[in-house]
Amino acid sequence: MEQEVFHEKTLAARNNQQIFHEKMDKGYEKERFESLSIKAPVLKKFRKFSKGISKSQSMTLLLMLEFFEQNGIAPTETLGPKMQTLEELIKKRINGVIAILKDIEKTQTKPTAGMLMALLEHQEPKKKPLILENNNFRADKESRTPEF
Repeated sequence: MEQEVFHEKTLAARNNQQIFHEKMDKGYEKERFESLSIKAPVLKKFRKFSKGISKSQSMTLLLMLEFFEQNGIAPTETLGPKMQTLEELIKKRINGVIAILKDIEKTQTKPTAGMLMALLEHQEPKKKPLILENNNFRADKESRTPEF
């Protein structure tokens, strides 16, 4: 009976080791663990955050550090006012572009379209008789064209 219990515990331990190695962070399998002292409420919040993004605690912390380094910001900075200012600037630029497009439409597109429609609505323009130059009626003989 004791051997069976021991055998079951040994199998369970092997299964746990396999699961642990499968969950191990890629690229950090051979790294050893270190301890870090964190206040209990902060630890609870961090663990909840880690589970939320489906990463280990080590990988979550690494991702957070890389985020701050890549974006050149500090955790003490707030993005709120900067994002709002950026949004307002973009809105102003978009409104400026809209004003330019409306002006182009008003001063260029509509008049041009109106002229084209006016041209297409008229049938054929009135034909004027062509005036041909006749060199035979000039006063001086030198300017006349020779006749063949």
